[in-house]
Amino acid sequence: MIDNLVALHFKYDQARRRFVEWAQNEIAVVPDFHKRILFSDEAHFWLNGYVNKQNCRIWSEANPQVYVETPLHPEKLTVWCALWAGGIIGPYLFKNDEGHNVTVNGDRYRAMITNFFIPELNNHDVQELWFQQDGATCHTARARIDLLKDTFGDRLIPRFGHVNWPPRSCDLTPLDYFLWGYVKSLVYADKPQTLDHLEDNIRRVIADIRPQMLEKVIENWTSRLNYIRASRGSHMLEIIFRM
Repeated sequence: MIDNLVALHFKYDQARRRFVEWAQNEIAVVPDFHKRILFSDEAHFWLNGYVNKQNCRIWSEANPQVYVETPLHPEKLTVWCALWAGGIIGPYLFKNDEGHNVTVNGDRYRAMITNFFIPELNNHDVQELWFQQDGATCHTARARIDLLKDTFGDRLIPRFGHVNWPPRSCDLTPLDYFLWGYVKSLVYADKPQTLDHLEDNIRRVIADIRPQMLEKVIENWTSRLNYIRASRGSHMLEIIFRM
């Protein structure tokens, strides 16, 4: 078991090193390359304020035996955003045809890309931008990748792509290490009692994020590249992993 765990960590660290080396080589050629990447992700916002750890994955050999008392079926919103140095595209909230809040699946993700994300890109010079997404199942199907290729060509950073986004790298995703935590720290301040109130708070908080803050977040990304390269793929110290 220990040998398998060591081999698994080595595999993931190796993937992270390869990605960091690629990114730093790109920045060496184009100094503002890191400012041209659209990082994307989804997160759940629970009406009762419960923080789902799906967007802060943690692995370790021991089970910490921590118990959180929550309702059996808490109400939640599933929110998608894309973040880059130039701003935030979104939030997009996943809803069905009747307007009810739903979670994301492959068909809903494709509809979001087609009906929301690509039209939003008309306000930007897409020829200069790259697009990153993680390895969630709803992201990686060939139909979704081909759809994104129609817009970005080879300027894609997905899981299993030409430029491979390394697994278990929430410490390299600005939405994970900044956006979701920042937004969740504010949207529950007035204790929203309905999903509509929570949605309004999410939209307001994201709209209020200033460009100067995003510039610092993206500059921090380059510091993270330096740390991961120096540590040969290890994760940032602020993140604890459990397996």
